[in-house]
Parts: sequence; structure tokens; C-alpha cells
Amino acid sequence: MKTYLQHYKVILIIGILFILSSCKSVVVPVFSSQLPPAKPNYHKQSSWAVLPNTYPKNLIHWQTSTDTLQADVFYIYPTLNVDKKDVRWNVSISDFIQNEKVINKAVYYQASAFLNAGNLYVPYYRQAHLRSYSQYDTGGSKALELAYSDVKNAFKFYLENYNKGKPIIIVSHSQGTTHAIKLLKDFFDGKPLQSKLIAAYIPGIAIRKEEFKYIYLMKSPTETGGFVSWNTYKNKYYPKTYNEWFKGVATSNPITWDDKIVSQRKDHKGFLFTNDKLYKQALKVYVKDGILWTSLPHFPYRIFALGKKRYHTGDINLFWEDIRENAVIRVKSYYNRKEIIKNH
Repeated sequence: MKTYLQHYKVILIIGILFILSSCKSVVVPVFSSQLPPAKPNYHKQSSWAVLPNTYPKNLIHWQTSTDTLQADVFYIYPTLNVDKKDVRWNVSISDFIQNEKVINKAVYYQASAFLNAGNLYVPYYRQAHLRSYSQYDTGGSKALELAYSDVKNAFKFYLENYNKGKPIIIVSHSQGTTHAIKLLKDFFDGKPLQSKLIAAYIPGIAIRKEEFKYIYLMKSPTETGGFVSWNTYKNKYYPKTYNEWFKGVATSNPITWDDKIVSQRKDHKGFLFTNDKLYKQALKVYVKDGILWTSLPHFPYRIFALGKKRYHTGDINLFWEDIRENAVIRVKSYYNRKEIIKNH
């Protein structure tokens, strides 16, 4: 009995120590103390998650158009490194776990919506950890700058080696949109390349209506040369940061693509769920000042979304079919306008 009690005490102590150790907050080293991951070489195919000649097999069935694609799509994926125990400020582009997420989550459920609109280009980049936003002044800004330097270099390489004069669609989400805003300012806003901009689909980050000088929030499904953006939340829910971050920012209706405040379920083209099925006429949206409210989606698994208030991860795939159809429309509209100008 005594031996049993001794063993029990040892197990109990080990258990307590384990719990205490697991509760300890992770100490993140200062940004300058970490060597940055190796800089990507975009001459190498391995530095690209997707190139037009290297589409992952799971993407092919979404490409239903057999027409020659006359546009390019440059996609910047969202924050995928959210592990609180990961002390890295930036992720190496050779990180296998990260790259699996890029291909099978970000590209599959977001970039896939644009396969019929243009040739898809997705560079790997040394993405900043999620904490870079909450710890912006203590290392986050440097981590985001490093990440953007990769995106910028990848886009430069793309322009010089792949573009060949084709018009461009910029697509991004979340951290990707943080970088896309800078990219649009550096390469398009008031610059010659702006004439090649079909549209920028850049949800997931609050964007001021006056963020750009010459790139405007588009208010028509056929409009080109501007941007669309939204941040999705449960109907009638206000995030705690609403007044500080969202009130008054640019918000598009990703179902009607115009200035309508409300859409109906019958207008919804379909969202791509994680079971690879499309659910049509599943939701309606309401454009509230600075955010997009959505009704609870009507689909077989809706019970699991009952308590969901923030639909950030679904900003694109909730409107996947709506986006897919609209992107094709905007490409056609771009070329129609070019033809009209040419004939006059």
C-alpha cells in the first residue's frame, strides 16, 4: 500500500508539473536575434507554390474553361502560421507543413475560384507569424516587411519573365491583403501598369476608401481597374474593434457586386465547403458600415456554425462561385472596353 501511494504521489507531481509547464507563456525572442530564413530565389520553380504549368492535381477539376486564358492571376495567401508555440517571426519557404497548408487550404479554397479567369501564379514567401499584428511594434512590423519584400520580388520576377503584357488580377486574403495593398501602391496606383489591372480582390483586412490615389472601390460587377474588399461577420454582430478598425472602411457586396446593401439567398451563387461540395443559395448578406454581415449558411452542417461570429476564414470560399463567375465577367469586360477604345 505504501509503495502504491508513493507511485501515486510521483504520478501526481509529474502531472502537476506537466500542467504548469504547458501553461507557461512562450517567450518569443526579439526579431533581431533570429536569423531570417533563406531568401527565396524566384528563378527556381520550387519557390512557387503554383505556376501555370505546375497546377496541383486537386485544382484541375475546378478549371472548366477550355478557352485560352488572356489574363494572369497573382495570388498572395493569408496567414497560415498561427501556432502560439512557434517562436519564429517568419516561416521558411522550405517548411513542408506550411507549404502543405498553402496548397491544400489557401490555394484550394481561395485561389481556385480564379482558375477560369486567368493563369495562376502563387509565390511562396517568408510569411510573418500571426503575432506580428498584435506585437507590431516589438518585431511584427519587421516580420511583415520581410514577408512583403518576398512578395515584391516575386511580382517583379513575374512581370519580367512570365507576364508578357497580359492584364492582371490581384487576389489576396488577410496577411496577403496587407501585402497586396503595398503591391498595388508600388506597381499600379497612378503608374503605367494600372492600365493592365483588371481588378484586385483583396478581402480580409480593413481598407480605407481613400487608401489608394487612383484605384477605386468598384461598384459594378463589370467595372475594371479597381478593387473589392470585405470582412465577414455573423449577422448583427459587431467585433470589439469595430469603431477602431472597421467603421467607415471600404466594403463590397460579394454577391451582387454593386452598391446594394442587402442580397437575398436566391442571389447567392454558392460557397465551397471543406467537403469539396458547392452549396448554392445558402446565405444572404447585409453591408453594414465597414463590415459584411452574413446570415447563418443553409447547408447540412450549419449546426456547427451556430456559435460562429467571425467568418474571417470564409471571406472567399463563402462566396466562391460568386467570385468565380464575377472574375470571368471582369476579364471579358476589360477586353470589351479595350476593343471599344481601339475602334474609336
